[in-house]
Amino acid sequence: MKKYQFICDYSEGAHPAILQRLAETNLCQSVGYGEDEFCDSARKAIAKRLGREDLDIHFLVGGTQTNATVISSILKPYQGVVCADCGHINVHETGAIEHLGHKVLALPSTSSKITPEQVDTCFADHYNDVNHEHMVQPGMLYLSLPTELGMLYSKAELKAFRAVCDKWDSPLYIDGARLGYGLVSPFCDLTIEDLPEIADLFYIGGTKQGALFGEALVIVNPALRKNFRYHIKQNGGMLAKGRLLGIQFGTLFSDDLYFEISRSAVEKAFRIRDAFKAAGFEMLSDSPTNQQFPILPDSLLPAFAERFGFEFWQRAGEGLSAVRFCTSWATTDEAVEALVSFIAGLTSTK
Repeated sequence: MKKYQFICDYSEGAHPAILQRLAETNLCQSVGYGEDEFCDSARKAIAKRLGREDLDIHFLVGGTQTNATVISSILKPYQGVVCADCGHINVHETGAIEHLGHKVLALPSTSSKITPEQVDTCFADHYNDVNHEHMVQPGMLYLSLPTELGMLYSKAELKAFRAVCDKWDSPLYIDGARLGYGLVSPFCDLTIEDLPEIADLFYIGGTKQGALFGEALVIVNPALRKNFRYHIKQNGGMLAKGRLLGIQFGTLFSDDLYFEISRSAVEKAFRIRDAFKAAGFEMLSDSPTNQQFPILPDSLLPAFAERFGFEFWQRAGEGLSAVRFCTSWATTDEAVEALVSFIAGLTSTK
């Protein structure tokens, strides 16, 4: 029996167009460390898509590395980073931020989101405390788009976060590991061109979006750009064969490929979501992106696991588990149809 994988959005290698371009340029000789013509071309393509020329764009290898490099470059030794309690830097990066000497200041989330009011209160509570100089100072805000449960912040919400950060003179950083999947959602009122107007820094995910590996970091705030390549190198992020990153992002940002493959993944995720809902299953979150979190009876998990790869997420009550089914640029119609049919079959046997 064929088994279909929905564990994550990086199970496969890379989009064929990327592999083709890598093969075509394989024997080209170029300088290293991201200073080659392919990286320059990719930077220009990304800047054009963002509608801005005054941006500093760097290519790093992975998400945790990018987050650690960015956050450690901004914070002073006595500062911490504010984020949702379920934020990737708080729960899924093996204490990378703490390892670098900074505290993660986690705020309680609702369906994986926090509010501008919570962030404002976090800063205010710190400075209103008579002993604030004896405490870790909030030094920046970390958000992810989409969130850990696939949720989205609206443009109005992000502008409100921007206002809070301006009030407290704090940089706003957006983790865009799955940015494409978020931006193409029909429930997203944000465009990629909006991001430089909102964030001081953000990154455009590649690893989970069709690349073999790699993330494109965009630094908008000029005050945060100086000597940033020193930080990249010190954190092990400066790939000697940097052109491999430039080639991949140059391809993703040619002919709107980045958004085309993201849109396909989200459409397939919606088919899966609708099948679970039609069968009477509740969802952990009302995710409008490529990650879906149905709540299943534990008794059904072995039957699902026999035919499909998925990830346990959390307990969701007595005898219930919230699990994740994740689509990607590589998810096939065949795989989705097999899952949808299986779910429908469960309905008919209830």
